[in-house]
Amino acid sequence: MSEETPATRSVRNAFDRRRFLSGTAGIAAGVAAVPALSGVAAAHFPVELDIDVQPGNEDNVVDLDEHEDVSVAVHPSTFLNSDGERERFDPTEREVGYRFGSRGALDDGEGARPVDDGEVTTTEHGDREQTTDVLTLSFPVEETGLTSGDDDAWLYWERDESGEHGYSGVDTVSVHGGTPSFEDLLELLRRLLGTGR
Repeated sequence: MSEETPATRSVRNAFDRRRFLSGTAGIAAGVAAVPALSGVAAAHFPVELDIDVQPGNEDNVVDLDEHEDVSVAVHPSTFLNSDGERERFDPTEREVGYRFGSRGALDDGEGARPVDDGEVTTTEHGDREQTTDVLTLSFPVEETGLTSGDDDAWLYWERDESGEHGYSGVDTVSVHGGTPSFEDLLELLRRLLGTGR
């Protein structure tokens, strides 16, 4: 095998840099195109909602085989809106126009709708025993688009009937059960056969 000379090293480095830059540019273009190609652009639903999936369940477990519904508590939140003005979102005073589920399902215009208008409960918090009204909604599990292994779930509030603008919230979850995905089955087969990727 021949030794590498400064000239061949320079050519190899140039090709390596070119490959890296073209690969990086391709990835960046792909990432930028995803919201444009999905049914609902993510920019139309900025993350401003304060939600708690499966309130009272610290791990936010969603069992696709055992649970018929998933509970989501929507807490009031205050934020700067797109006009730079302070806005308070009080879920007890807004229309019930929510969709809940996986990010992919919601971005495609799908996801579960609440089974009813929800229940308003009062929670206590803080040192001064402050109270807050919280809206708790129930969503049918089978319509969420969640799959075993998912680690987050999203809630979209739609500003109007078009379903294209509003606010969103996200919470960590632990999703179990359901039919395993093709990737899960393939990984299990690889482990059983003792082969790598």
